[in-house]
Amino acid sequence: MTTAAPPDPRRVPAMADVARLAGVSAQTVSRTLSGNPSVQPETRARVLAAVEQLGYRRNNAARALSSGRSRAIGVISLRTGFYSRSAVAVGIETTAADAGYIVNSVTTPSLDAAEIEAAMSRLADQGVEGIVLAVPLISTSRAIDELTRAVPTITIDGSRTASTQVVAVDQREVGLIATRHLLELGHETVWHVAGPPQWLDASSRAQGWRDALADAGREAPPEITGDWSPESGHRAGQLLARIPEVTAVFVASDEMAFGLARAFAEHGRAIPDDVSIVGVDDIPLAEFCSPALTTVAQPFGDVGRVAVEHLLHAIAHPDAVPPAESIAPRLIVRASTAALRR
Repeated sequence: MTTAAPPDPRRVPAMADVARLAGVSAQTVSRTLSGNPSVQPETRARVLAAVEQLGYRRNNAARALSSGRSRAIGVISLRTGFYSRSAVAVGIETTAADAGYIVNSVTTPSLDAAEIEAAMSRLADQGVEGIVLAVPLISTSRAIDELTRAVPTITIDGSRTASTQVVAVDQREVGLIATRHLLELGHETVWHVAGPPQWLDASSRAQGWRDALADAGREAPPEITGDWSPESGHRAGQLLARIPEVTAVFVASDEMAFGLARAFAEHGRAIPDDVSIVGVDDIPLAEFCSPALTTVAQPFGDVGRVAVEHLLHAIAHPDAVPPAESIAPRLIVRASTAALRR
């Protein structure tokens, strides 16, 4: 057995802690607890000794793993109040319930790999049959990869790990659709207010924006970064409203677009007469703000539904490797965009 330091005594030991102390993968811990005969006796002894040393609460997890029928799936999401999170959750919970599964949800306060690992370990310890990883990971870790090998995992929001299937909206296509719409209205170029760079959604939308401008032979203006909030959109708008050449803006979320629109109004620039704006998501308020927001709709409920359908298939057929599934976004044209006034 390795001499790895035990986990923080202030928290309950997790499967990943057992794996580290025993010097094996999380998948091996899972197989050991389920009584899998393929585990070598020496390895089994190391795992069980680690379980004993850490005081790992293995009984409930072991029973679920040995039967394979906890009828529970886990969901990991970022701890935010964004509409998209709740809309995806509804699709997940509805589809799971229809299939006779309950959903155990864990939120993480950040995109830090250690936080994601802790959340996955917590769900694995609860004996879930599979996990929907609904966080926009750009970087992962060895421990996360091991956990996705031990527990069937579907990722959404473009997350990538070594052993997961992916269900996602094509975020590059989101950027292409929004930018092409504004160019087709006669605008010379399109400015962009992006989301946080550590989010795959944000970087992929920005790539679509750049590609659409390049396809049209236009040079991309400087990119402005927000944090998804209306406040950050308002800050970006305060800057852009002072640039007379700005006539079209693609904003990476509806919430930021609301803040941007207010800033332009405060500077006496009318929408869409002076500036056209396109958002992303099609949250309920987008249709009822003034002017109503043109936006690229994301079918959040469908994302949740398809993720669970893929996860249940992975649980039932662990050796099958279906392809990633991309769900198409859709442009909804409302009153915030118009042809460029010459």
